Amino acid sequence: MRRIITCDADVAEGAAHLAASDPRFAEALRLTGPLPLRRRKDGFEELLAAIVSQQISVAAANGIWRRMKAAKLTGPRKVLWATEDELRVCGLSRQKVRYAKALAEARIDYRALREAPTEEVVATLTQVPGIGVWTAEIYAMFSLGHADVFAPGDLALQEAARLLFELPERPKERALRHMAEKWSPWRAVAARALWAYYHVAKQREGVR
Repeated sequence: MRRIITCDADVAEGAAHLAASDPRFAEALRLTGPLPLRRRKDGFEELLAAIVSQQISVAAANGIWRRMKAAKLTGPRKVLWATEDELRVCGLSRQKVRYAKALAEARIDYRALREAPTEEVVATLTQVPGIGVWTAEIYAMFSLGHADVFAPGDLALQEAARLLFELPERPKERALRHMAEKWSPWRAVAARALWAYYHVAKQREGVR
């Protein structure tokens, strides 16, 4: 049965399972302390914000998002009806304008996605231009709360896995996806643990 992470107790349950099954996770969790819940809202706005933030700094993305909110251009109908110039003046590139409009035109059934398996969520979202597998997996993890989803394309997860498991090199996406299979049914908690461990290791060892 698919588990949904809804509260800190769910994360703690997953962390206890990982610590009991692998001493490396036990050590990582000793260093990181309790893991964050990191749940987000689901729906159009969350995915639009993900598109806005692609390949730019957090500060730049926040500035664009503030302008879009002020212009009331964060809903699907408003984005669909907006001209390219209206979206561009908020700071979106021409490519991101195209992605934003494609998302609005996709008419995704976000309520149905709440009940869908991870594979279906990823397949549905990646049909939209501008949404890749990483974005779809992160959406399933944090907006939908799927407990058994991982995002092996994430560079911080790859580097954290290299450090924690003392690998000779950073694992590629396919290798890390295979590696994460043994962390089921709590792969999303394993991801939280690796992200937290990455920050500890970065402070301790100057990892870039």
